[in-house]
Amino acid sequence: MKLIIQIPCLNEENTLAETLGDLPRKIEGIDSIETLVIDDGSTDKTVEVARNQNVDHILQLTNNKGLAKAFIYGIDHALKQGADIIVNTDADNQYDAGAISDLIRPILNGSADIVIGDRQVETIRHFSPLKIFLQKTGSWAVRQLSGTRVPDATSGFRAYSKEAALQLNVISDFTYTVETIISAGKKNLAIAHVPVQTNQKTRESRLFPNIRTYLQRTFVTIVKVYSMYKPLKVFTWTGGLTFTAGFLIGCRYLYFFLQGQTEGHIQSLILSAILLIVGFQIIMMGIVAELIAINRQLLEDIQVRIKKAEIKD
Repeated sequence: MKLIIQIPCLNEENTLAETLGDLPRKIEGIDSIETLVIDDGSTDKTVEVARNQNVDHILQLTNNKGLAKAFIYGIDHALKQGADIIVNTDADNQYDAGAISDLIRPILNGSADIVIGDRQVETIRHFSPLKIFLQKTGSWAVRQLSGTRVPDATSGFRAYSKEAALQLNVISDFTYTVETIISAGKKNLAIAHVPVQTNQKTRESRLFPNIRTYLQRTFVTIVKVYSMYKPLKVFTWTGGLTFTAGFLIGCRYLYFFLQGQTEGHIQSLILSAILLIVGFQIIMMGIVAELIAINRQLLEDIQVRIKKAEIKD
């Protein structure tokens, strides 16, 4: 049983050595532990530090492609290196590496395909009350959309079984955390969570410049991913609300028409017709999108088969 611990990096020369030094060398149930550093276009000495620390695998990307792409490139590379379990952690040493044994335990005993470390954000001292509120609210929203029970949706401290890793796809260029949970939930993968401790803060987050930008990009990601897996539901609700609004406005016009008071209400008739037509078109778009989603699922199944064949070769 091979465990590969992957660490996406962007200019992490100051913290990478400490992060690597804290990683476990031996875990019960694991035959070998290897490390993988994904260099996402660093301009400092990140790669040099990784080599000095005798990292087993270094994947250098040609330029900065973003955290989400670095994550999925790492997953694919780890699979090609024969990983049975893949753990993802951050290069800033945010997570307690001693919890990796707890993180992979549900996978080893066969009770989970994916395990996410729960940071228990309310206990993190450097998190402001607003950030804690937003983290909890966002995680609640992800649970509702994904049908999972993950309490900390934005935690990057995760473990994936080989089978779960083969099914991972990331379309966002922002972050993989929320997208992969929704995707896994819709694919009916078993997701577990374990409480983990965090270390002292070493630097500010580089993923987003401010909370507003983070909220905007996360919202777009959630809508995009959920629409991929449940397009008919999204379009039917949107089209249905639009159609209903047009219908109600039309009923209002009909009431005045029967009262012989049509003067001054012709605008309502025009608006009603527009909303009815648009609502119907949106619902039709949903049907088409559902057929496309079915085709995408078939393509994903083919992709998994191809990946398995590549790994065997």
